[in-house]
Amino acid sequence: MSDAPRVQLLAGDKAIADTTLNIPHPYKDGIAEQWIGTHEEKFKKGELANFAVILKETNQLIGAIGLVINKRFNRAELGYWIARNYWNKGYATEAAKRILEYGFTERGLHKIHASHLKRNPSSGRIMEKIGMTKEGEFKEHVIKYGKYKDLIIYGITQEEWQDLIKQNS
Repeated sequence: MSDAPRVQLLAGDKAIADTTLNIPHPYKDGIAEQWIGTHEEKFKKGELANFAVILKETNQLIGAIGLVINKRFNRAELGYWIARNYWNKGYATEAAKRILEYGFTERGLHKIHASHLKRNPSSGRIMEKIGMTKEGEFKEHVIKYGKYKDLIIYGITQEEWQDLIKQNS
């Protein structure tokens, strides 16, 4: 809970809301606490694994990354956000590589997928950098700010991830 004020400050940036599907704007008081408050119980149930993205040097929170786990199908959806001042510095890519490793090795997932708003291709580049492949596009699949938006879908299976690890060894 001690991260809540920083989460509110960083996630409250309109640029974060504009580039993500589930972060609201304005980011009202109490939303960060409510969001953080769901993590422990859902983690224990095996439904969610959310982590803070921090700077190693300062231990300062700069974003969040997580997996929404679907136990029935042994897969998870990857989601992340990074504070605008830290964009284009490799932090999201580094965190996403680690979360794939966690999902496949610690959780034994078969597949991890992710999506991004079509108008946010930078997020797609992160997905490609970590070895995900584009699986398709869902036309007018979600509503953002009262308008239907397209989603681009990426995915990677455990076997594909293991092949990447072998290639990079």
